[in-house]
Amino acid sequence: MRPRPPLRALLALILMVLSAAAARAAGSELIIGLSQFPTILHPSIESMIVKAYALGFVHRPLTAYDADWKLTCMMCTSLPTLANGGARPEAGGGMAVTFTLAADAFWGDGRPVTTDDVLFSWNVGRHPHSGVANADIYRRIGRIDAAAGGKTFTLHLDKAAATYNLLNDFRILPAHLEAAAFAEPKEYRSRSLYNAAPTTAGLYDGPYRVAEVVTGSHVALERNAYWKGNAPAFDRIVLRTIENTSALQAALLAGQVHMIAGEMGLPLDQAVALAAHLPPGLRAEFKPGLAYEHLDVNPAHPALGDARVRRALLMAIDRQAISRDLFGGRLPVADGPVSPLEPIHDPAVRHYDYDPARAAALLDEAGWKRAGNGPRRNGAGQTLTIDLGTTAGNRTRELLQQVIQTQWRRIGVEVRPFTQVSRTFFADTVTRRAFSGVVLYSWFGTPGQAPRSTLHSAFIPGADNNFSGQNFTGYADPRMDALIESIDAELDPARRTASWRQMQALYAEELPALPLFFIPAAFILPDWLHGLRPTGHDAPSSLWVSEWRAEGRR
Repeated sequence: MRPRPPLRALLALILMVLSAAAARAAGSELIIGLSQFPTILHPSIESMIVKAYALGFVHRPLTAYDADWKLTCMMCTSLPTLANGGARPEAGGGMAVTFTLAADAFWGDGRPVTTDDVLFSWNVGRHPHSGVANADIYRRIGRIDAAAGGKTFTLHLDKAAATYNLLNDFRILPAHLEAAAFAEPKEYRSRSLYNAAPTTAGLYDGPYRVAEVVTGSHVALERNAYWKGNAPAFDRIVLRTIENTSALQAALLAGQVHMIAGEMGLPLDQAVALAAHLPPGLRAEFKPGLAYEHLDVNPAHPALGDARVRRALLMAIDRQAISRDLFGGRLPVADGPVSPLEPIHDPAVRHYDYDPARAAALLDEAGWKRAGNGPRRNGAGQTLTIDLGTTAGNRTRELLQQVIQTQWRRIGVEVRPFTQVSRTFFADTVTRRAFSGVVLYSWFGTPGQAPRSTLHSAFIPGADNNFSGQNFTGYADPRMDALIESIDAELDPARRTASWRQMQALYAEELPALPLFFIPAAFILPDWLHGLRPTGHDAPSSLWVSEWRAEGRR
């Protein structure tokens, strides 16, 4: 029989246990607020910033640029280069690039990540009917040498490429789970377990795995028991979607979410206003970067196929005033998809000032005449009417939509605005090119990567390729195709920079999309969260979640 402890000691013990339990509970869960919901969690199908953010917690790319914009290995042991012998030229102008997978890389069901998965992923990516978003990264690989079930593999590229070791979009899939779904490639998008059973543990190889998906509401993540890297700080992370950004802000202030992700959270104007009045315990961080807000154009529209009309529409938008009056001057005006933060940016690229008189003259020249203050019409009597769509609930985009509508009407262009929830807007309207006018959204860029998937004519999504590719404008220009090929193939930095400048000049001349702004990312974080480093590009901060720490949390 054990002696009974004194009452004071017993009470102290109880309080200590309760305090420890409370501390564990406080630190065990992190709730992150997002303004969009991912349409699918497949790493290679569809391109959404919010999907990339969610996958950052659960799925590793082979390589990624970090917060210092340095290319690093995520799933490999070391980065192959020409200097270290990991990459070498081959006869015929190709290259051989050898990677070794990390020995401690495992899927969430305990199966090791091997070259079997690499080969399977390559076959999925290069198949014309698989529906992957960026098929180019797979198709430029002529063959892969690898021992079955091994860790080392050599990619044989058909052509030399400056980005030979950049495999951010080569996403490794678990062959033992996905092979059955790929038996019918045209049906792979719907049959993939990432779509049909996204909580299957073996789909994920990151610090976390997906434990629960409630469409439109949240994605819950739990620790991956087979993760061998640094142990993450939280037992559970909930990615909560609140598409109305005013409601998202209210949820933060009410403590219903702990932070708002900068990758897909509050629009800039709202974040700036909130940052000026944050309550104690919260902080705001603004990260300039490569997020490029623009209007994608459908050239099949009766007017939009004419570059003069596209130039007129851009000159009719007072982008400087929008940045100054609505966003405190924080939005740098974009002249194209290449940010001034990148060394390849050409500061001499053509700039379109706000000039409504010149815009009106260009529309006249293009055959869209105006009688008095009425709408413009062409010789066939068609009214110049443009549908302008964007994501519902995003206050900044809805505000931009209203301003653009007002400014275009001043030059006689009728606008029909519409909004859709993000999962419909991106999965259907944008990806399937089902918009008749223009759509407003943003791209997050990879440093130094040629815009092949978005501007090359070989990557126009359509029914024939199961909507693979990201050239949603349907832009097709042999000059652009040749410049992209040159940028990709050129190993000499000076000649590559020259091709980049020509590409930017052609983009500014043709305007396949209308550039608006580069958008800083706004992170609203609790003071007790440490180690989160915004990147400013398309590799989300969530990829480094194992470095996040909760210190001083109450």
